[in-house]
Amino acid sequence: MRKDKVWTLNTVDMHLFGRLINLVYSPVTLARFLKDGMLDHENEELRERVSALEKKVHQNEDEMLCLKSALADALRRIASLESGRTAGLTNNVLPSKPFKPQPRRVSSAPVSAADSRSKRAGSVEQAFVTRDTAPPQKRAPTPTPKAPPSPSPTSLKKWSSLSSAEFQGGNLQMSRSFQSVTCLTDKTRATDRKAMAHRRKETTFNKEEGYLRMYLRGRPVTLYAPTLEEYDLAKKEDQPPQSLKLEWVYGYRGRDCRSNVHLLPTGETVYFVAGVVVLYNVEEQIQRHYLGHTDDVKCLAVHPDKITIATGQVAGHDNKKSSRPKSAQHGKGDPSTAPDHLPHVRVWNSVSLQTLHILGLGGDFDRAVCSIGFSKADGGQLLCAVDEGNEHTLSVWEWQKGEKGHKITETKSSTEPVVASEFHPLDANTIITCGKNQITFWTLEGGTLGKKLGLFEKHEKPKFVLCLAIADNGDVFTGDSNGNIFIWPRGTNKISKALTGVHEGGIFSLLFTKDGHLLSGGGKDRRIVQWDATGLTQTGEVEIPEHYGAVRTLTQGKGNMIVVGSTRNVILQGTLELNFNPIVQGHVDELWGLAVHPNQHQFLTCAYDKKVFLWDALSHSAVWSKELEVPAHCACFHPDAQVVAIGTQTAKWLVLDLTSREPVYSHTDGNEQIECAEYSPDGKYLALGSRDNHIYVYSVDEEGKKYSRVGKCQGHSSFVTHLDWSADSQYIQSNSGDYELLFWNASSCKQITASSSMRDVQWATSYCTISFNTCGIWPEGADGTDVNGSSRAHKADLLASADDYGKVNLYRYPSTHIEAGHRAYGGHSSHVTAVRFLHDDSRLLSTGGKDAGILQWEIL
Repeated sequence: MRKDKVWTLNTVDMHLFGRLINLVYSPVTLARFLKDGMLDHENEELRERVSALEKKVHQNEDEMLCLKSALADALRRIASLESGRTAGLTNNVLPSKPFKPQPRRVSSAPVSAADSRSKRAGSVEQAFVTRDTAPPQKRAPTPTPKAPPSPSPTSLKKWSSLSSAEFQGGNLQMSRSFQSVTCLTDKTRATDRKAMAHRRKETTFNKEEGYLRMYLRGRPVTLYAPTLEEYDLAKKEDQPPQSLKLEWVYGYRGRDCRSNVHLLPTGETVYFVAGVVVLYNVEEQIQRHYLGHTDDVKCLAVHPDKITIATGQVAGHDNKKSSRPKSAQHGKGDPSTAPDHLPHVRVWNSVSLQTLHILGLGGDFDRAVCSIGFSKADGGQLLCAVDEGNEHTLSVWEWQKGEKGHKITETKSSTEPVVASEFHPLDANTIITCGKNQITFWTLEGGTLGKKLGLFEKHEKPKFVLCLAIADNGDVFTGDSNGNIFIWPRGTNKISKALTGVHEGGIFSLLFTKDGHLLSGGGKDRRIVQWDATGLTQTGEVEIPEHYGAVRTLTQGKGNMIVVGSTRNVILQGTLELNFNPIVQGHVDELWGLAVHPNQHQFLTCAYDKKVFLWDALSHSAVWSKELEVPAHCACFHPDAQVVAIGTQTAKWLVLDLTSREPVYSHTDGNEQIECAEYSPDGKYLALGSRDNHIYVYSVDEEGKKYSRVGKCQGHSSFVTHLDWSADSQYIQSNSGDYELLFWNASSCKQITASSSMRDVQWATSYCTISFNTCGIWPEGADGTDVNGSSRAHKADLLASADDYGKVNLYRYPSTHIEAGHRAYGGHSSHVTAVRFLHDDSRLLSTGGKDAGILQWEIL
């Protein structure tokens, strides 16, 4: 046997050997090995020492378990000290990205204890010196260690065979059959790692070193407190004294919803966006908001009294796939215990904004409520609703019975989508529904629904019946995807008259006006056509401009005015003789970009719909809009407010002149999305965080119109999510997708590895969600994606965060304790993507992702 493959054990090194072996194998396995493999071949003195060691191992299992982490921590500290001494720095604490040792491949050949110890220390030390003294490079994926073969039952019992362990000259020699227990020890080590990981999850604060260690998705993040910070981890932060009040909502949901714009007798136009129902008085420029919903509002109906309103919503974040409990489907659900994130209908008063009744909290609806309607012939005693389940269940409710109403009946409507449902205004017990491949006439008798399908007979059956309207004489008019208008006489399910091909593409809306005309709104051709309701001859038409989108819904406005909701989330008002002008505008696709003007009450938004809007927060209107060539993701104003930089999904970024709205500079960095962009406070630099893990830094001249590349910050191992500039424009701090907090010298683009040296730097903003002053916005056990953005008030007394659950949260600043006290506000239905304070801290702005809504909050 070669000498370099022999482990020697003498009485002097017994204790050290025991510790070293315990780092690799469990205490129980060690005891079995020493007892069964050594005692038969060692003298009486060694026998007694091993017996004592075995007892000590069993008595100190927990301490032995902690020895591994203690040794690793000591090695990291030594490495950090060595690197700090080499660089002439004073940092002696761990960097923000902790070392994660690679899985150890067990060698088949024994190694000496000294060699093993030196190699293990050297590998850890080398990894940490590399991390602290040079920006980390992108590492190739580590190959997964091969699992050892399953041991035989005999090999797991004990190692008494001389083939497993042989003594030569009083020394212990281990042969290759030592690997027979690898499976057992690997399992034990895995158990130990799980136990230690469980213990490490709690946030800790090191008073001596002055750093906080929190965990995101199980990964430790080290954050350094300011030098003079008196920190108590057990302290509970109170809510801020300030609060938020929703002042204005920008946007409208017309891209995928129908019949959702109505005029009330109060002069208010009611519509919805995200989880907010808006009541907007156009003349007085005042909005009121109903905020009772917990997620996307999908449909709206106005009661015949013109005061009561019903709105239906989708399932909450955790219930979109299957929101209907089996017990509820069989009539056994308890509505009193059902949460309000289930799809439901809320009936509320439009004057007081008070909720009157909530229908469906017992799991009566599946996925979402897509269409609702009040009865008309009986004064609105009943309400019908259709959900978006696989069977599109139609249910009828006595909505005024109790707080949760009373469901009279329900029935399977269709396996195909249903887009509209309405009570007949003259026949109290008749309901009409329409959708894909069908129009259905329902009769409510004796608590059950009878069904008659519409017969198209000689007419081509359309793929979709998209809308319906009922004339004063009770005839039903329908518009379909072929551009046809069919007339179904009252009481029948057959077509009596047809106007074919009156629109190119589908007809999305039909409306009978006050003066007796019929209006039809086309989707593809964007035309509104006026018809004489008696002779059905065309009497006029108008085309909606292309940038406003196609007609989605038509409703009667004041006097002879017509209100139009479009597929590009615009609400227009006008007449066929006059032009239609927008009264509500908004984004159509996912919205991430938000930037505030440095000295005016204005802000800019950009989204994946390629649109850029500059908004005025006082007049609540769009100052201008521009369409780009590519989808936009982020934006920032130059401190001089002459230009704005916009990052896109295609790695291109451009600079727009705010006066001419024309690009003055554009460039492409990398080939992935620009995630964030910020000008330095002095306006001399622009930093762009990319999804390719790099930060690109440019020098800025000529009031933001000339750019020269300074360099590229390399060091993040995942995409850059947020960045902040220091108040003196010298440094950058940045977060990444794998929860890093790194620091950079802006002029050289070099990483500052001594994180503790940055603890007292003053930062101009607090957009980085992972930092000492913002760590309180994270809940305990957060997975790292719960918070999408943050912003600090200019007075440095408030901190706002945008989370993944549709909430805008308000904290005191700084927020340095996990799960700090805060105020949470709903309204967004999707993940909130960004929050920003206006320049004077009078208002807070928030943007929704998928809901594409912009909410303006007044700070009280």
